[in-house]
Amino acid sequence: MLLNRMSLRSTAAVGAATLVAGATFAVSAFTGDDVAPDMAASAATPDTEEPTADTEAAEATEAVEDVFFSEQLSQEEIQSLRTQAQEQRDAALGNGVQTAQVEGSDIEEEEEEEEVPVPSGDPKAIALEMVLAQGWAASEFHDCLEPLWEKESGWNPLAENPSSGAYGIPQSYPGEKMASHGSDWRTNPATQISWGIDYIKGRYDTPCGAWAQSQATGAY
Repeated sequence: MLLNRMSLRSTAAVGAATLVAGATFAVSAFTGDDVAPDMAASAATPDTEEPTADTEAAEATEAVEDVFFSEQLSQEEIQSLRTQAQEQRDAALGNGVQTAQVEGSDIEEEEEEEEVPVPSGDPKAIALEMVLAQGWAASEFHDCLEPLWEKESGWNPLAENPSSGAYGIPQSYPGEKMASHGSDWRTNPATQISWGIDYIKGRYDTPCGAWAQSQATGAY
């Protein structure tokens, strides 16, 4: 009979530890403070009669208290149960913090991968090379083509005239005309400059001829 009673007492103690841990963690999650098992009942009692997580925590704590009084647990056993409950709560909070840190790192990595590509290459260096390849003097670039396209677009391959729709470094109108020199005409300075050189050569013979027209009429 004594053995049965001791077995029942051990079983109740284990169950009590589990209930105390659940009740303590439920209340602590809302208060942010460490709550002793013997105070969980009053802190977890809701204002309404509808079953909630707090109500269940209070009921669990009352059941634990019944076990404590009926079995007459010693102070050492009660303290042991409280320590177990605190360790379970700390472990649960620690796992939550680690999970949040990992998820935050993943978000930062995804944001870093979403970068907008920027056109590469020095447009002026490309234009000077193309001017010389045509057999023109370097002065055709420095004295005429450079100021011409500085006026038109600031040598910006993404420049777009909001009123006319002219686009790119040479301000092609419409911009789709430059597709004859490459499908990447929207962002590639070399493609735009190649088209612009051919346009100037076919219409004004040289960059200085195009610059003279621009100075006289405001366009070329």
